[in-house]
Amino acid sequence: MKQPIFDVTKAQPPIVGEWLYSKAHFRLPQAEKTVYLTFDDGPVPTYTKQVINILQNYNVPATFFMVGENVHKFPDVFHEVQEGGYAYGSHTYNHLKGWITDNKTYLENVRKGVEITGSKLFRPPYGKIRPLQARALYKNLHVIMWDIITMDYDNRLSGEDCFQNVKNYVRNGSIIVFHDSPKSEKNLLYALPKTIEYLQKENYTFAPIRF
Repeated sequence: MKQPIFDVTKAQPPIVGEWLYSKAHFRLPQAEKTVYLTFDDGPVPTYTKQVINILQNYNVPATFFMVGENVHKFPDVFHEVQEGGYAYGSHTYNHLKGWITDNKTYLENVRKGVEITGSKLFRPPYGKIRPLQARALYKNLHVIMWDIITMDYDNRLSGEDCFQNVKNYVRNGSIIVFHDSPKSEKNLLYALPKTIEYLQKENYTFAPIRF
């Protein structure tokens, strides 16, 4: 039998992840069906603006997890996110992968990213963070993981595949990941509007992540 080009189960984190990082937030269920659109890797000219335009067109809120280095390079785009009333958090300063970064370097990079964004929300790049690193961050930050990752960055997938990842797994409280970056543009521009329209039709409320 021919193997699929991707494993759709990657759209959700493994159960062991929720056990290992029990103080992180993978879902935020509410009394009414609610979802949280999130965007990683910005702010980036063109791409972040494309996302903002779509969100404004549908009048839905979202949360941006931003790389500190990009905030430094593109402050005007960062200000657009702020002025749009969107929630936002840090994604480290240099998009570091915790699994291959020593604890001291990683935590300092997180601190630097938090400082430039001024937010207590934090999402580890790739979701790859050592338990010891996570435990250190829980003291001062809200660590936000996800319930669904659209995999919009994967060039083996189509925009329809990314949309189906949401449609197949969405539930009350789902935190959904897209990326406002060049690697995701094609799939993002197709899947994001279709996702919003589907969730509206299914009577989901959209909310920003705030604590």
